[in-house]
Amino acid sequence: MSEDKVQQLMAMIESLSVTELASLIKQLKERFGITGQALVASPAAPVAGSGAAGTEAKTEEKTEWTVTLVAVGDKKIQVLKELRALTQLGLKEAKDIIEKTPSVIKENASREEAERLKAKLEEVGAKVEIK
Repeated sequence: MSEDKVQQLMAMIESLSVTELASLIKQLKERFGITGQALVASPAAPVAGSGAAGTEAKTEEKTEWTVTLVAVGDKKIQVLKELRALTQLGLKEAKDIIEKTPSVIKENASREEAERLKAKLEEVGAKVEIK
């Protein structure tokens, strides 16, 4: 198929309504016998010999962590004070987080920041998870 034909086909598809596009997809699946998730692009297969190195790279790539308050414990007021000091939240916002556990305290935190938040909150009796 020439580049001009591809561009014309793309222009035609872009001009379709959602209903027309859904109908086109359904007809293409029926005509070519496509079932399930076959239209979804699959991720590239790992390169041979990359085994453990590939796993280590995935672990090292994670640079942003989410800190979640799972449980407050017995010292609710101390946890509230510490949460406010660590996050600069107002009283109402911090209280809402504590009352609606599990609640996200911080998203996209560095590993060091996430560990610091967890350590400080666990000192006053809270239970915190880092993901």
